[in-house]
Amino acid sequence: MKNAFKLSLISALVLSAGLAMAEDTIKFGVSGPYTGGSSSMGVSMRDGVRLAADEINKAGGILGKKIQLIERDDEAKNERGVQIAQELINKEHVVATLGYINTGVAQASQRFYEEAKIPVMNNVATGSILTKQFLPPEFPNNYVFRTAAADNIQAPMIVEEAVTRRGFKKVAILADSTNYGQLGLSDLTKALSAKNMSPVAVEKFNIKDIDMTAQLLKAKEAGAEVILTYGIGPELAQIANGMTKLGWKVPIIGSWTLSMANFIDNAGQGGQGARMPQTFIQEANTQKRKAFIEAYLKTFKPKNNRIDSPVSAAQAYDSVYILAAAIKQAQSTDGEKIRAALEDLQTKVEGVVTTYDHPYTKDDHEAITANIPVFGEVKNGRVVYAYEADQQKGSDLRLKDKKSAGK
Repeated sequence: MKNAFKLSLISALVLSAGLAMAEDTIKFGVSGPYTGGSSSMGVSMRDGVRLAADEINKAGGILGKKIQLIERDDEAKNERGVQIAQELINKEHVVATLGYINTGVAQASQRFYEEAKIPVMNNVATGSILTKQFLPPEFPNNYVFRTAAADNIQAPMIVEEAVTRRGFKKVAILADSTNYGQLGLSDLTKALSAKNMSPVAVEKFNIKDIDMTAQLLKAKEAGAEVILTYGIGPELAQIANGMTKLGWKVPIIGSWTLSMANFIDNAGQGGQGARMPQTFIQEANTQKRKAFIEAYLKTFKPKNNRIDSPVSAAQAYDSVYILAAAIKQAQSTDGEKIRAALEDLQTKVEGVVTTYDHPYTKDDHEAITANIPVFGEVKNGRVVYAYEADQQKGSDLRLKDKKSAGK
């Protein structure tokens, strides 16, 4: 009886301590792929979130409470993302979730946050549809926000680079079979159509495909002068390696994922010169970026002092500070109040990508406009500025273009 009483007392104390800890922290979910082919993006995103949360906690936290990160590996699987969303909402009671790398996972999972009236800070996934899933009149309020450059920004940039800047007339598109690849393909064909052009070849591939010979031969036979891509690192590397195998070298221009470490490393020389839109390039050209890069490298010690996915890390880092500013303004962790604060954020947030001055409105949940990204290029195992003019102006602040916002 005495032992049973002691056990009951211990259990009560543990539960009480747990509840006290929960009351003393603000829980953020962090959902992304930390294993598998998308992991270079997911781990970099997670570490960017960790870095920002640690800085905020050391500075006193938010509303006198520390941020507690509840991290989950969604494995880039839609069904796993759905399970995690339900767990984070119903069991962990997060006040917001940061992350999403894969467009399909985000599409499948975000509806649970929308129903629960909990904000999502989508800091990597770029599918154009993601901030438009929950619009009036069906949904009075939209709880999905983004700090990444949507595909309807990237696709026109890619086409402009290939057709206008570099003068290619015959364009082939290779896109993966996921939601990300196929929605990106749609955005690319729209951008080409705006220039009265059609691709000479459109080829699909699957995640984990290791031989792109058939797709590349069709593009070559169609006379393609350039390959436009929508996929992720491992398969993109197989495109570059397939071209090397065929002895056929034409430029590769694609979405931002060509900057992933597992493209650069796996493609080797075949990846040299690949170009892609980037919101952030790992170059310490401002004090804020210098501090961020130094802190990231010191804390996480990545190989060769190269962040595996600099864009993912930077956008994630910024999203934490934007969310923290909204909670401070709302003076609450209530989801509806946080959403309202995000839509009318009064405090400027100095980020790594840009300074966020009223980044969102009720009708516009995109923090990035087309004037912010620049072109990066793979060179000697890293992504650098593709154009000297952009590098020379790298320290210039590219602010959100409010006139073009929401278009």
